[in-house]
Amino acid sequence: MGAGRVFAYGAAAGLIGDLLLGDPRRGHPVAVFGRAAGAVERVLWRDHRGWGALHAVVCAGGAVALGGAAARAVRDSAVASVVLTGAATWAVVGGTSLAREARAVGRALEAGDVEGARERLPHLCGRDPQALDADGIARAVVESVAENTSDAVVGALVWGAVGGVPGLLGFRAVNTLDAMVGHKSARYRRYGWACARLDDLAGWPGARLTAVLATLAGDDPRGAVRAWRADAAKHPSPNAGPVEASFAGALGVRLGGTLSYGGRVEHRPVLNGAGRRVGTRDIERAVRLSRRVGWLALGVCVAARRIAKGRTS
Repeated sequence: MGAGRVFAYGAAAGLIGDLLLGDPRRGHPVAVFGRAAGAVERVLWRDHRGWGALHAVVCAGGAVALGGAAARAVRDSAVASVVLTGAATWAVVGGTSLAREARAVGRALEAGDVEGARERLPHLCGRDPQALDADGIARAVVESVAENTSDAVVGALVWGAVGGVPGLLGFRAVNTLDAMVGHKSARYRRYGWACARLDDLAGWPGARLTAVLATLAGDDPRGAVRAWRADAAKHPSPNAGPVEASFAGALGVRLGGTLSYGGRVEHRPVLNGAGRRVGTRDIERAVRLSRRVGWLALGVCVAARRIAKGRTS
């Protein structure tokens, strides 16, 4: 069995496993990696970009090396290779957890329990929930669903198609490192710089594919294209911009604006200013769009790998 079929069968099995099982309650591989990365940080931390770059190399490089060693160990068995690819895909994607947390917030809002929605929101994103009303919480959820569709599903599939199991693990490692040290706090402004820039590079192709697929799979393709072209570049993140703008246009809603992270207020540009304000019902619409995008991404990645294989053979 060729590498293309191994990836196709394994990635499909991994997505189905995520759909049926979700994330494990304990011992999640990403959490294990996070603890290991935290231990590396305690040894290496200096207020210096060079030490932060070493942190990125040790942690992300270690994940890639582990994936490569595992793939080599089973390369003589097609069945074992498919199982390994499926397990790696299941470990690194998070579409079901994303949908579950978004819907939990949505149910609280539908029941009029705004305080309960505020308590649940930190499970999904890092916003300060206390200053948000019901519509503000709904907007935060939709934005998080859009961004994490790229980070937790599509980006992983893209790098899995490019690099197999090492690509899957490497992408998730980079994304996790950015979440841990890539933010602009006093401690990580220099030390986390390399991880943040590496995440920008690794996330670039998945973000553009997510934006394209959200445009095709959404309710308003023209609106998605219009919002993407007009507003994506205004976003401070080079990858979240296209994704959130295309989701905003596809859903016909207005995203962006003022938000607060860790007590720091940011005034972000409005995405799809012609859209209406986000409401509670848009959470479910965003989740369904995210699901469609994830499965379409699998098809695109499998097809692209087969085409690339045909050109090189």
